[in-house]
Amino acid sequence: MKLLLKTNVKQPPDQVWGEFNEQLFKQLAPPFPRIRLLRFDGSTTGCTVEVELNFLLFRQIWQSEIIDHGVTEEEIWFVDRGSKLPFFLKFWLHRHRLLRISHGENPGTQIVDDIEYRTGSVILDYLMYPLMWAQFVYRGPIYRRAFNK
Repeated sequence: MKLLLKTNVKQPPDQVWGEFNEQLFKQLAPPFPRIRLLRFDGSTTGCTVEVELNFLLFRQIWQSEIIDHGVTEEEIWFVDRGSKLPFFLKFWLHRHRLLRISHGENPGTQIVDDIEYRTGSVILDYLMYPLMWAQFVYRGPIYRRAFNK
């Protein structure tokens, strides 16, 4: 299953990239499930991010490895792949893209969350889609608040 969400902000990609850090990661955490950050190495190739998801009745570890990152004149990106996932996920790949756009004379960025996930069941993939979508739509206002200064 694929998700694609885009948010436009008013800072250029290099400034947005400079703020893709542990503090922003914590701000982007949705209200549910509660997340406890266990490890945040960064967003470049070879880094690891690990969180504990608290679903009230049980907890699950989610660990992702940054498997690629890069910078061009028009784009900055990094890709995380789930290496240890909650029981309901079998595959996770999240491409974070910061695309250069123009707001008149002012440069801006389109933040793209390009996500692919699988649960192991096509039916469950579709049932989870609204939940996954909500988790990432939640980020839009946070991105705008952080990067429209």
